[in-house]
Amino acid sequence: MQRFIAACLDAAKEVEALLRATDHAYGCEPQQKGAGGDVSIGYDLLSEACFVRHLNTFGQIYSEESGYIGEGDDLIILDPIDGSDNLKSNFPYYGASVALQRHGKTIAGFVCNFASGDCFIRHGDEMFRSSLFREEKRPISVNIHTKVGLFEKAGLHPGAARALMDLGLKFRAPGATALSLAYAHEVKYMIFMGGPRTFDIAAGLFLCEELYHYMDENILIVSHNKDIFAKILTIFNLSDKQA
Repeated sequence: MQRFIAACLDAAKEVEALLRATDHAYGCEPQQKGAGGDVSIGYDLLSEACFVRHLNTFGQIYSEESGYIGEGDDLIILDPIDGSDNLKSNFPYYGASVALQRHGKTIAGFVCNFASGDCFIRHGDEMFRSSLFREEKRPISVNIHTKVGLFEKAGLHPGAARALMDLGLKFRAPGATALSLAYAHEVKYMIFMGGPRTFDIAAGLFLCEELYHYMDENILIVSHNKDIFAKILTIFNLSDKQA
């Protein structure tokens, strides 16, 4: 498992350098429609090629851009660029998400923010935070001082946004679901509305598996705070649901 994580780190470091070196106009150029339903851009395909080169010996890859790649007993769920619109806009909240699955169960997760270098890693009994830019390994822990939550797709759901604000639950909507899940320990809560896709959530949800969470075909809610989690369930008429 450590070899897999090391390969993810190597690929991410290479992609980060590629993103900086690639002409922005070329990187933003629309390409073909990806397997996830969105139109890929040059940056997406550059990142995908790099991750495939580093990870293809660990199993079959299921990428948001190209679908199934290669063969293998294990399955690697890959989002090469999470937050492509942020990258196109030079907004520093975009990264990659990688989950290793065996017999349908995620056994390793890796999410990185290319802009900040933050890396969130879980495998076996280990869960820690690292960096693309320096050697470090520190535990992922709950931030008790946090003041805001993350609400992905908030602009499409003004009623829910207002209900959260009426309860004093401030939020930001940064636009990269896998990253927002990875940062769930740092914020009060994380919400995604609109039907979570496996590319967006496989690794991130594994990273916050021990937190309070609820997911169905329309919504994903995560929080490290039991009371806040209960309030959010009430907002969405899900108060009879268990974490």
